[in-house]
Amino acid sequence: MKYAADLVQLHIDERIERLRGEALSRGIPVADNETLNYLLLMISATRPKRILEIGTAVGLSAAAMLTRLPETHVTTIELEEERYAEAKRNFASLGLLDRVTCYLGDAGEILSMMDGCFDFVFLDGPKAQYEKYLFDLKRLMKAGSVLFADDVLLYGWVSGAEPTPPKRRSIVDKIRGYLKAVTEDTDFLTSVLDIGDGVALSVLVAEEAKNEGNKS
Repeated sequence: MKYAADLVQLHIDERIERLRGEALSRGIPVADNETLNYLLLMISATRPKRILEIGTAVGLSAAAMLTRLPETHVTTIELEEERYAEAKRNFASLGLLDRVTCYLGDAGEILSMMDGCFDFVFLDGPKAQYEKYLFDLKRLMKAGSVLFADDVLLYGWVSGAEPTPPKRRSIVDKIRGYLKAVTEDTDFLTSVLDIGDGVALSVLVAEEAKNEGNKS
């Protein structure tokens, strides 16, 4: 899919593009152009008012989403304190801090204590935990909500297109566990797409999935 990836023209705020370049130069993971472009395409089509992000890093994917949708609020969770602090500085410098709720800590623990309802979920945290998060993510969604899970093909290891290094077999098995769980859940419609390092795009279709805590 290199041809398709090479066609991508990423149209984002120049300040965010500069911050992305700086982050990459320091080895901080940011969404690749193809994935970020598809993420922005999806939110432009669905117009979510409330987005939940797992894996803030330094806040640049969230910032790109917020600048794309001026009336949207993002709730984001980051495990590493230094990245959390840098993300907050980036949100402040971009004038976005009042439209973001930032949590520092383990996403599994934080998700279990959250309530409310989100229109769109961007799952880009620890890949080995995706399946663990799924129960609470579903609880925090409503019919029509979108779950966008990134890096689900992981260098071609998950699909078998590339041989898995022995030390990475555990994480590959866990990602496969997530994909099996979400594709077999009849409350979701899911497609796995060869975009970036793999995207699993799921839409919650079951009305009954919206629990009492989601009626706000």
